[in-house]
Amino acid sequence: MIKVGIVGGTGYTGVELLRLLTLHPAVELAVITSRGEKGTKVSELFPNLRGRVNLTFVEPDEALLKGCDVVFFATPNGTAMNSAPALLEAGVKVIDLAADFRLRRIEDWERWYYGMRHACPELLAEAVYGLPEANREAIRAARLIANPGCYPTAVQLGLLPLLEAGVVDRQSLIADAKSGVSGAGRKAEVSILLCEAGDNFKAYNVPAHRHLPEIRQGLTAVAGGSVELVFVPHLTPMIRGIHATLYATLTQPDVDLQTLFERRYANEPFVDVLPPGSHPETRGVRGANLCRLAVHRPQNGKTVVVLSVIDNLVKGAAGQAVQNMNLMFGLPETTGLEQIALLP
Repeated sequence: MIKVGIVGGTGYTGVELLRLLTLHPAVELAVITSRGEKGTKVSELFPNLRGRVNLTFVEPDEALLKGCDVVFFATPNGTAMNSAPALLEAGVKVIDLAADFRLRRIEDWERWYYGMRHACPELLAEAVYGLPEANREAIRAARLIANPGCYPTAVQLGLLPLLEAGVVDRQSLIADAKSGVSGAGRKAEVSILLCEAGDNFKAYNVPAHRHLPEIRQGLTAVAGGSVELVFVPHLTPMIRGIHATLYATLTQPDVDLQTLFERRYANEPFVDVLPPGSHPETRGVRGANLCRLAVHRPQNGKTVVVLSVIDNLVKGAAGQAVQNMNLMFGLPETTGLEQIALLP
């Protein structure tokens, strides 16, 4: 059994990790931390886990965490980087669901994450970006995983086939993305109160969202050259889900887009390319570790439109982290992740 620790078990991604891992056949949940809820039984805070998780929240304790095989950090940005070096030295694998290890250049990280100084910049080059559909073999050999952001997952999976095949203009990409309110985290903030976010719709961080450099970095790696991307996120009045509408200008107008996408993802267990003319919905992936894609060519014939939907808490966070853990420990990639979407 894989002994698992979770640092930050009370946020939305933390409890989603608990939901997935408690039914994982190869996992033993060993440590779940929360400074604010220490001493509280996990099942008291999250009644859906009653009878499944018998642990009590404890304060982060390096000695306890060093007894684990893998530790997930479901914490705010800037937390995992302070603990990762000691855990790695003790032979513990680390999967960070925040952004501490996503950007490879220290100057980019310190610029986009509020000027915060990185605690272990020497690990940025070692960390493997945990998008299995692009980095599967590197993930298998990794001891430190930077779990991708939710927007970057939806956008990259939608654009990867086009950039890998070199059939679009790399300098004119557009990502118009919408997220449910849980993407903002489990915190008290006026803009995500029910009376503010409900029955409302708005764009935010249009000039510069901190996921932009992460998306560019990933797309550049597969494109073999620099990319230019306009990325506009929106907040929608739903709890969970991301819908990304992606636009690119074709440089090879005769390419069979449907075949291109179907072949690229034919062997990917968590990417579903829908039939021509389809329009994926966020509810079709809710609760599932799945990205659904549909590719369209408008009447002008020069533009390709890709529709990409994920659950931001699963394929966009906790589910993808478990997928990475499976790869790191030599398990079948789908282990513990075969849930179907929740309807209605």
